[in-house]
Amino acid sequence: RNRADLKALTEEEKKREPLFSFVSEDGIGHRGWRVSDEASIRRIQKTFEAMDAVYIADGHHRAASAVRVGLKRREEHPGYTGKEEKEIFSDEYGVGGNNRRYQVPPKGESYQQLLDRLLPAIDDIIKKEKDNTLIVTHSAVIMTLMSYVYDTPFEEMARNYKTGNAQIVELDKDLFYKRYQAD
Repeated sequence: RNRADLKALTEEEKKREPLFSFVSEDGIGHRGWRVSDEASIRRIQKTFEAMDAVYIADGHHRAASAVRVGLKRREEHPGYTGKEEKEIFSDEYGVGGNNRRYQVPPKGESYQQLLDRLLPAIDDIIKKEKDNTLIVTHSAVIMTLMSYVYDTPFEEMARNYKTGNAQIVELDKDLFYKRYQAD
């Protein structure tokens, strides 16, 4: 859910001079701020303390890395389409049949394997932090977790859970535990 109070705090911090600001070779602008003012830190902490949910934020650096790899492969192998791995490793892509939750791509892990690592880690973090928890992760992790918590077929994950750059996603903690303890 969009939180006006958190958005206002973020916008206020963004009025300050960024810690870094540059345009990378691909033409994408990057800026980052450090929040070091004690009063601002306390306001942000109080905002999160008032929330009764787990929060997960996502970045976009993996997408940029994937673009660089794709560009490099196209340069090294003219005619590269990106479908070659599925053709070359057809047996590996076939594992799990049509159920994306159990398919294991070459040199990767299935969504189920990700959940096997992710769920105990999130449980541990929540127990240590007690109430509100901020978890920073990648969009694939967020979408996998949302599919799990809201019991959505993994084949529908990308269509149902679109995540943008640096997006904050709120999950219902009680629903997480209801699902996690049922498994």
